[in-house]
Amino acid sequence: MSGYTVKNLKEIENQGVKLGLDEGDIEVRMAKDPLECSGCGITYMRLASGFRSPHGHAHKTQEEIYVLVSGSARMKVGDDIVELQPFTAVRVSPEAMRGYEGGPEGAELIVIGTPRTGGGDADTQTDWWTD
Repeated sequence: MSGYTVKNLKEIENQGVKLGLDEGDIEVRMAKDPLECSGCGITYMRLASGFRSPHGHAHKTQEEIYVLVSGSARMKVGDDIVELQPFTAVRVSPEAMRGYEGGPEGAELIVIGTPRTGGGDADTQTDWWTD
């Protein structure tokens, strides 16, 4: 065993399609398994211009950190709207409902969390973020 694993996050399978999301709107590339992670998880996420997640979500146990890498975005966390510019990091506690929206040029984010916490950790709410 070499002690490390190398993967290009953009080449990992898009799980968004499996979740019923249009690849033109969002990519969700979860790298925990491809990177053979045991104590953490990481996801590459791309949002199209103006795309808003179709539901909010919270977790029972998983804390997450969202880091905007390029573009711009907004996150709704609880009742607050947070504006994201490149290299803005937002830590979200497990129980806080959250969602995201790509800015005019879209957005690329890295999401850091714990490894898979088991089925049923996420709670979703459809039409949670409406104007």
